[in-house]
Amino acid sequence: MPLIQGTVIAVQANYYVVRLDKLLQTPLLCTRRSRLKKIGQTIMVGDRVGVEEVDLTTLQGAIAEVQPRKTEFPRPPVANAEQILLVFSLAEPPLEVWQLSRFLVKAESTELSLGLCLNKQDLVTEQELQQWRSRLESWGYAPIFISVAQNQGLDQLQQTLANKITLMAGPSGVGKSSLINHLIPGESQRVKTVSGKLQKGRHTTRHVQLFELPQGGLLADTPGFNQPDLLVTARDLIRYFPEVKTAIAANACQFQDCLHREEPGCHVRGHWERYEHYLKFLEESQQQELQLHHRPDQESNLKLKMNASGLESYEPKLATKKYRRHSRRLNHQNLHEFYEQQTLKELSELPTEETDLP
Repeated sequence: MPLIQGTVIAVQANYYVVRLDKLLQTPLLCTRRSRLKKIGQTIMVGDRVGVEEVDLTTLQGAIAEVQPRKTEFPRPPVANAEQILLVFSLAEPPLEVWQLSRFLVKAESTELSLGLCLNKQDLVTEQELQQWRSRLESWGYAPIFISVAQNQGLDQLQQTLANKITLMAGPSGVGKSSLINHLIPGESQRVKTVSGKLQKGRHTTRHVQLFELPQGGLLADTPGFNQPDLLVTARDLIRYFPEVKTAIAANACQFQDCLHREEPGCHVRGHWERYEHYLKFLEESQQQELQLHHRPDQESNLKLKMNASGLESYEPKLATKKYRRHSRRLNHQNLHEFYEQQTLKELSELPTEETDLP
């Protein structure tokens, strides 16, 4: 019997929610065939799968086949995404240039198509709006300005999302969940207010899930995060700044391995707004490469730490015996083992019935 094709729209523990291409509109709750587990086949949100043993009464089935992926986004885990939509707000919380630049570089490094959406345009003046438009266009982007609260600019956004699998990302509190509620009527999303102290929203989305858009296409809402890891090499970093792609393609530098910092004959450095961002990210990338090159083994006296911005560093471990106390449970366990050994020792020293009795 031929397999029924579908798309995984959610992963819940060891179960997979699959939307079938045909047959019925309600998704199935599926398990994975043990043979897929034996060969190490993982299943991600966005995977195209073949389902067998479909039970229309219980709405259950079993995934028997996973088709090859066109793209794979490891963090968050989404397969077959075609584009990334970055969502930021112009106000409440205000748009942070450094944070936006970091998200853009990370999104560019995925090699997927990139769209930029700026929400809450109703909270800024027309002059501020035009200033942001000109500024971002100089970076190489054509942002879509919207207001979910005032229902502005959403038609253009829907055209961008139609008939594609889109990965939506951005910092907390910018209105991603509210946007999904508007794009997909009837979809209930937990939306919490923006923190008044930090002007940042709380992380209300807990897991990756694909939502079906009325006009066609799927939208993946990802868990909110404030600082994505760059994880790009120092040599490739410049490729992720569209404003200098023309200069790079024209071989504007004297050396092919130019890092556009202090090299002679470099015509890329210093003539564009985000150059300071580039230098900061370059330093971060070089530190990551150095740490990966000299990563200590498990027996080393160093331990890995990560700060709030996602940067990794190593620091000496504390000596366990000198600075750390064992738990009560471990102390009781050791004491019990000691008494047990003493008892066995005493029993072994008792005379035997046949040879040691007088």
